[in-house]
Amino acid sequence: MLNKKTVDDLQVKGKRVLVRCDFNVPLQDGVITDENRITAALPTIKKLIADGGKVILCSHMGKPKGEAKPELSLAPVAKRLSELLEQEVVFAKDDVVVGENAKAAVAAMKDGDVVLLENTRYRKEETKNEENYSKELASLADVFVNDAFGTSHRAHCSTVGVTEFVEESAVGYLMEKEIEFLGNAVNNPERPFVAILGGSKVSDKINVINNLLEKVDTLIIGGGMAYTFAVAKGGKVGNSLLEEDKVPYAQEMMKKAEEKGVKFLTPVDTVITKEFKNDTEYKTVPTGEIPDEWGGLDIGEETRKLFADAIKGAKTVVWNGPMGVFEFENFAKGTKAVAEAMAEIDATTIIGGGDSAAAVNQLGYGDKMTHISTGGGASLEFLEGKELPGVVAVDDK
Repeated sequence: MLNKKTVDDLQVKGKRVLVRCDFNVPLQDGVITDENRITAALPTIKKLIADGGKVILCSHMGKPKGEAKPELSLAPVAKRLSELLEQEVVFAKDDVVVGENAKAAVAAMKDGDVVLLENTRYRKEETKNEENYSKELASLADVFVNDAFGTSHRAHCSTVGVTEFVEESAVGYLMEKEIEFLGNAVNNPERPFVAILGGSKVSDKINVINNLLEKVDTLIIGGGMAYTFAVAKGGKVGNSLLEEDKVPYAQEMMKKAEEKGVKFLTPVDTVITKEFKNDTEYKTVPTGEIPDEWGGLDIGEETRKLFADAIKGAKTVVWNGPMGVFEFENFAKGTKAVAEAMAEIDATTIIGGGDSAAAVNQLGYGDKMTHISTGGGASLEFLEGKELPGVVAVDDK
């Protein structure tokens, strides 16, 4: 499946290796609240250290928009990495990223040493993939490894531009795993293949629905986007989320599913409220019969059974997007039912990053899934059948 060079194809002893990681972790008062993305990068980093490379790590964090914002500094990541690797990770604190500190730190490196650069997005050139900044990043290294799946759908200096100015480039273990799982699931699935799409907007998932209808046996739609499909079937959805301009598209997709013989499941009942909060009166009604003052916040009990039954027979399941407002305990039952059904089956189960990954981890089902993607946007583009620039840019084997 993967015809790209991987870290196993590199000879890095004595070489400077720039590794693009995804250390875009949530911080609260300078403390990392979820370190999944850091631990996910460790296998690649440890491999390069063991092989005697001089390991220079880089990543973005948040959206500083080309300014040095202290609250988006990677300093806390350097500290945590030092603890996890049990060796010092030198933090090159330069607002210009490739500055005097970085150059001095890299010049002083011995084989197996690790340096972390400052937030790559402190420079406005990063997101525009401007050549001058790509060259600066490349000037620190001989070899480039991209292990940041979460940003591989963006053509930035640190994901794409830099590959043109180094001797060779490869993907890291995390990227390799992501491409293998998502790629195989979509292009060569063990059947029956069930995809579950949730989240708020149909517009975010238009191409995904279209692409998956070519590949799946069953497509399940939940979350806020389901109300647009309910209206497409002639139902009333009160003040639920609705993209009226997408109703014709929803009708077209249901027709396409019918023509392709794909089972297309949408909610049959909905949990509704008058207010958008956890502690409020709620009741369950048939999906197309939501009264005017009310709006849907979760799939109902009948729908949970319907969806769980569809999942039970599957051999491959891909899930992207929660079934309801899972942040509110009272309206997390639908999302929980899907996670539970996936946790119980003997199949390849893949969570496509973003909110569904957060939900699965929060509900305690993370370790029951075959693969939880680290990239929300990137995994969606994969499911759309797009090529990811950060993967394309890496050297072929």
